[in-house]
Amino acid sequence: MAAPHKLVFVVATKDRPDELCRMWRSLVSQSRLPDEVVIVDASARPFPLDGLEPASIVLRYLRTGMASATRQRNLGLDAAAPDVDLVGFLDDDVVLEDGAVETMLRFWEGADAGVGGAAFNMANHPPLDWPFLKRTRLAESLGLYAPRGGAVTPSGFQTMIGRLTDTAWADWLPSGASVWRRTIFRDCRFDEWFGGYSYLEDLDFSYRVGREHRLAVVAGARYLHLPAAGGRGNGYVFGLREVVNRVHFVRKYPEFSLRKCYAALAVRFLMNVAFAAREGKAAYLGRAWGNAVGLAKSAARL
Repeated sequence: MAAPHKLVFVVATKDRPDELCRMWRSLVSQSRLPDEVVIVDASARPFPLDGLEPASIVLRYLRTGMASATRQRNLGLDAAAPDVDLVGFLDDDVVLEDGAVETMLRFWEGADAGVGGAAFNMANHPPLDWPFLKRTRLAESLGLYAPRGGAVTPSGFQTMIGRLTDTAWADWLPSGASVWRRTIFRDCRFDEWFGGYSYLEDLDFSYRVGREHRLAVVAGARYLHLPAAGGRGNGYVFGLREVVNRVHFVRKYPEFSLRKCYAALAVRFLMNVAFAAREGKAAYLGRAWGNAVGLAKSAARL
């Protein structure tokens, strides 16, 4: 019988002590514990480790002055014990449901060498914005969106995976609650161009892995995403990032169409304008303005 997998979780955190403690409680109450946890903290003040409940887990704590999910995860990878064969990532604002880690490791026990990564199943996945628009035949024929969850379209836009009842294969995975075969990191790391909030860093990383390996979402390994307020910046900052980061991603891979990417981003801009009119929230208007500025800046580089 093969030896059981050894698992490390890397947790990137910044100024979220309450969320980190909540995530930790859900982790140490699991029926199967990870062998190691690496916390990479970019908080203004060091996190007091005595606030975490004791557990029979090797806990490593690193401090960094750079608040960047991609940089922090890469640092955590470097710090993980060399004999660990599975590397997982947990955002500090997730809560694992009972048995999630055991179910995930059971999946890996039956996974062949072609599987590179697997995500936990988000049990409280938010509804899709304007699904009637995204799931039209026109959107699909233009390569702007796709009816299949977990797809990456010719425009470089990904479709949401949603809440699953059965384990499924995908073209990309969200990295905030996921487990990866360690050997993939020999050739693939997180792109630190995606700094700060690192929007789309998970799409870029997982899509790159998925070009060579299969990616799964394990239905029985469930978690909740309970995001803290803030973190994305204001509406304008996030709207600008929506465009700039998407264009950066699309330009990295020749199979994507930059023209279709701009078309999809224009639709995103119009949706934010419509949301601003419907909801009456300034954040959506700021997001639309950020989209417009991002599109203008990107067009200037053509």
